This record gives sequence, C-alpha cells and structure tokens, in this order.
Amino acid sequence: MGNFVDCCRGFWCGTKNPNVRISLPVVCFVWQIAMIILFGVFVRYDEESDAHWSEHRHEKNITSDIENDFYFRYPSFQDVHVMIFVGFGFLMTFMKRYSFGGVGFNFLIGAFGLQWALLMQGWFHSLDPTDGTIKIGIENIINADFCVAGCLIAYGALLGKVSPVQLMILTLFGITLFAVEEHIILSLLHARDSGGSMVIHTFGAYYGLTISWILYRPKLDQSKHLGSSVYHSDVFAMIGTLFLWMFWPSFNSAISDHGDGQHRAAINTYLALAASVLTTFAISSLSAKKGKLDMVHIQNATLAAGVGMGTAAEFMITPYGSLIVGFLCGILSMFGYLVLTPFMEKYMKIQDTCGIHNLHAMPGILGGVIGAITAATASESVYGHEGLINTFDFEGAFANRTPAIQGGFQAAGICVALVFGIVGGIIVGCILRLPFWGDPSDDNCFDDEVYWEVPEDEESIPPILEYNSHMVGKSADRMSDTNFSVEQS
Repeated sequence: MGNFVDCCRGFWCGTKNPNVRISLPVVCFVWQIAMIILFGVFVRYDEESDAHWSEHRHEKNITSDIENDFYFRYPSFQDVHVMIFVGFGFLMTFMKRYSFGGVGFNFLIGAFGLQWALLMQGWFHSLDPTDGTIKIGIENIINADFCVAGCLIAYGALLGKVSPVQLMILTLFGITLFAVEEHIILSLLHARDSGGSMVIHTFGAYYGLTISWILYRPKLDQSKHLGSSVYHSDVFAMIGTLFLWMFWPSFNSAISDHGDGQHRAAINTYLALAASVLTTFAISSLSAKKGKLDMVHIQNATLAAGVGMGTAAEFMITPYGSLIVGFLCGILSMFGYLVLTPFMEKYMKIQDTCGIHNLHAMPGILGGVIGAITAATASESVYGHEGLINTFDFEGAFANRTPAIQGGFQAAGICVALVFGIVGGIIVGCILRLPFWGDPSDDNCFDDEVYWEVPEDEESIPPILEYNSHMVGKSADRMSDTNFSVEQS
C-alpha cells in the first residue's frame, strides 16, 4: 500500500518539466487543422455577407446597402475586439516579469477561442436546418468575442501559473461549457443578459477560480518576488484599464436590439463606470494610512461597474439608478481587494492572481441580481406596451410571460452560470492537474523566461521600485511611511 501511495505521489507531484517544444506545436497544429476541416464542412456566410445579398435585398424590399447589419454592428465589434486583445491583454501585464505571458497568451487564447466559439455557438444558434451548415455574420463574430472573454477572465485567476498547453485545454473546454450555459440561459430560460453579467462574467470568474483552487500551489511564495509589479508594468496595465473602461459601453450594448435598447445600454454603462471611478479612488485613499492610492485598485475596481451593469444595461433602470449601480460595484470590488482576496488565499486556498473574484465574480452576481429585480418590477407605465415586449422579447412561446415571472427566470440564470462555472472548473481543473502539460514549478511561476525568449538586457536592470502583488494585501511593513521597497537585480 505504501508503495502505491508513493507511486501516486510521484505521478502527481513529481518534478515539473515546462518544456513545451513538442506539446505546444502539436496542439496548435492539430487543433488549427481541425478548425479548417470543421469550417469547411459546417461554416458558410449568412445572407447579409454572401454574394447573393443583392438578390436578398430585392426579395425583402430592402432599398439600400446601409440596412445591412454590418453597418449597425461593426463599430461595436471593433470596440469589443479591442477590449479582448488590447484591453484584457495589457491589463494582465502588471507583473514585472510576466508581461510577455500576459499579453502573448491572451493573444493565443483569443485566436483559438474565437474559431471554436463560432462553431460551438453556431451549432446552438445559427445552424441552418435545410443544409446543416452554420451561417455566420457580424453578430456571430461579436458573440464569439464574448465567448472568448469568459476564458480570458478565467485565465486571470491562473496568470503566471500554467503552461500555454494548459491554457489551450482550458479554452477548449471553457468555450464548450460557455456555449451550453449560454444556450440554457438565453434560449431555454429566455433571460436577458446583453452585457453578460451572468453568462460571461459570473461563469468565467467561477470557472477560473475553481480551476485555481484545484491547482493550488502550496509553495507559491517561492515566486512571490516575481509576482509583484514595478512602475512601468503598472503603467502598461493601466493602458489596458483605460481601453476597457472607454469601450465597455460598446461591450454591453453590442448585441442589444437596434434603437432605444442599444442606446439605453450605452448610456447606463457610461454612467455606472463613471460612478465606480470616484468610489474606487475614495476607498483606496481611505484604506491607506497616508491616504495614498493603490494602482491595483485603480486598474481593476474602476471597471467593476461595467460588469455589474451587464444584465440590466438595456432595461429602464434610470440614469440615477445607473450611478447607484456603479457606486455599489465600486464598494463591492474594493471590499474584495482589501478583505476577501487575502482571506481566500489563506483559508480557502484560492490563489487569484488578477483578482477576478473582485472584478468579475462578485459584480457579475450583483449584476444578475439587479437585472432580476429590475425585470420583476418592470411595468407598462414605465416601458409602454410595445417597449415592454421589445425589451424582454415577450413574443412567440414567451408572449404570455409577465415581468414578475421574467424576474424569476433572470435569477435562475445566475444559478445556471454558477453551476456551470464551478462544476466545469472542477472537471477541467482535474484534467489540468495531470503532470504532463508542461506547467512551471512553484519557484518558476510569474517568470517569462520559462516559455519566452527574453532579451538579455532585462537581466541588467538597475535597482527597481517594487509594488505589492495583485494577489495579496500589503504586509505590515508596506503599510509604513513608504509604499516602496528596493529590490536588487
């Protein structure tokens, strides 16, 4: 029996080998070839992107090309695409020795994920029953970016601790789970979630947090010095924050109904984000002895309102209601960074590198709750008869649904997102624990040199100013008169 236990321990806890020279090219080549074959079999242009568009125009009495959905949706697609590859990518460059991995692996996840998402979402939403093909257009590629966002959120909890091969596996399963839970929430439950508080943020955050819990590293302190930030890395991360903050109104309104719904979603998100900034600055200053601001808070908690406004973005929540949502999201996210993140790491063994619990998980649940309450209290006196039908899509099989019932289904959507995130995270986490994925050892985490060719001049950097990590709160000595400590290279 003892030999069996020792054998198992050796299998699961043996020496890490981060060499991915064979495994990464094999995964990338095989999966890209598989994408080419699957796209060749299943994917075609939809009627608005096909060369037969002119014939379709005549059949539908469409008078101008300007009525093609491309001209309505493409500006929003541009904004969302920038958020995915620039916003998320640069937000993850805060660590002094993991900027290549932050923005580079974000790029890898996005490029693979959008292809797989077009297929998975297409099989659920865009499959043409007449010929068995998936018809894609501008709205499909926006939704594919949304799907990728869920996996990038999950990556935030694992940043610096996993290999690129593990990230590809995380994305493969994450996109699959996302497509299923999205279909259940939006199609079967008929919940409204234009900005994805439930479908994207709640699912993605708990998916990543659960995987991080499964992959807990007891000796991660050996890499703690690499997990902190420096002055220039925080500036780069702030670039990501600003791109996300500016374009989040487009994210929440990109697939809303044309007209008042899309217009309202942009306004509500715009106002909520502004309120969260002031709230974050206030609490960050209050939480420090000398009132100094913490860049970790400013980079992340200022964005929480975009998450919290996701579900109710197109509802008649009123402008002052949007400001209240932003205010509450700022408070909630700051409470997470100051109190919950250290608690979760110490007692729950959840190592959340980017603090996605504070930026995505809690604001996502709050957004779902706000959406449920706002839907349940909707009335014709506020929306008008047609407005109520258009906002909640009370048509067809759902024509007899009342706002109160809709509120119940909105709440059910939160539960579905949580179940898929947690259960899916447990399953995928157990797969990622297998010892042959090339993940780094505990003392090599948060270091680009494990998977990237790093320029030699990086080795001769003079003494640098080191800031606190996103994962842990400031220690007692960092709460002294200065927020800096000098580390010799």
